[in-house]
Amino acid sequence: MKRILIVRASAIGDVVFASPFAAALKATYPDAHIAWLVEPGIHTLLEADPCIDELILWPKGEWKKLWQAKRFGDFFRAVRAFSRELKSRRFDTAIDMQSLLKSGVLTWLSGAPRRIGLGSREGSQHLMTEVVPKGGDAGRISSEYLYLAQQLGLDTGEFLPRLCVASETATRVDALLAERGLTRGGYAVFAPFTTRPQKHWFEDAWVALGPQVQGELGLTPVILGGPAERDTAERMAAAIPGAVSLAGQTGLADAAAIIERAGLLIGVDTGLTHMGIAFSTPTVALFGSTRPYLDTGRANAKVIWLGMDCSPCRRRPTCDGAFTCLRDIRPERVMAEAREVLSA
Repeated sequence: MKRILIVRASAIGDVVFASPFAAALKATYPDAHIAWLVEPGIHTLLEADPCIDELILWPKGEWKKLWQAKRFGDFFRAVRAFSRELKSRRFDTAIDMQSLLKSGVLTWLSGAPRRIGLGSREGSQHLMTEVVPKGGDAGRISSEYLYLAQQLGLDTGEFLPRLCVASETATRVDALLAERGLTRGGYAVFAPFTTRPQKHWFEDAWVALGPQVQGELGLTPVILGGPAERDTAERMAAAIPGAVSLAGQTGLADAAAIIERAGLLIGVDTGLTHMGIAFSTPTVALFGSTRPYLDTGRANAKVIWLGMDCSPCRRRPTCDGAFTCLRDIRPERVMAEAREVLSA
């Protein structure tokens, strides 16, 4: 392998899980040119990774607008232009780690003569030259990508999520923290938000937890989230004496740097929580309707999952909104795990 394209366009958490794959490729093929195809915005997580030589941004938004406007001629011209751009790089190997039809098409558009799919489905398997079935220890973080790396004979090392912070991002975030009176290691990131309500811990639980983190651990709660969560985060911060809300005020790279500098991270099943493990920040992850992993690979990162009969239900909860799998996680249990990861 001399010129390699990784296709893992989204989502944030999955890109974090897949992040050690580039390092495994570079360790095995140190002279190879390694490119990663990713959606704009998410690419900021990978920009500072020294194992990635090039980021290729998939213009998904542009394609979607053309299709929705029924400008099919312009749509197909845009697709062909992107394919020409990929083919001009002359990749000899393209690896689809997303397994879907859309990622399979992107892999096929690269023109790479060797196209490897990880558990390819939705018809994408027909666009690959070889498919590696998903495998590995499903309870371990990044397990399916570790398994793929092993099947390809890569030098995997510890194979845990890894992210890097660019120097300009670090400078910007240090200034932001100083403005808020926060110091490195002196705050605890709360990551309460994600895409589905059945993955949320309850707001009153966060409000009960905050003063305990502040009083017992001496860490200022800092709430992170996107623009859509800004109002909720500010309401939570107002209910927790001394807490700070930065939800909707940081880009993805800045949020990652804030997590890298945190003394502790507590979060639900969301990309920000997985970043804590990538940076080896002491982390407590709260899972209920999902269970992406139980083995974090790090002594200073623990998962709380109650293992109820109905869990994981993923996208089909059967509890009529009670979400007992998360409601029954008490702040006292979270504090106990926080003390443990901090002492690790």
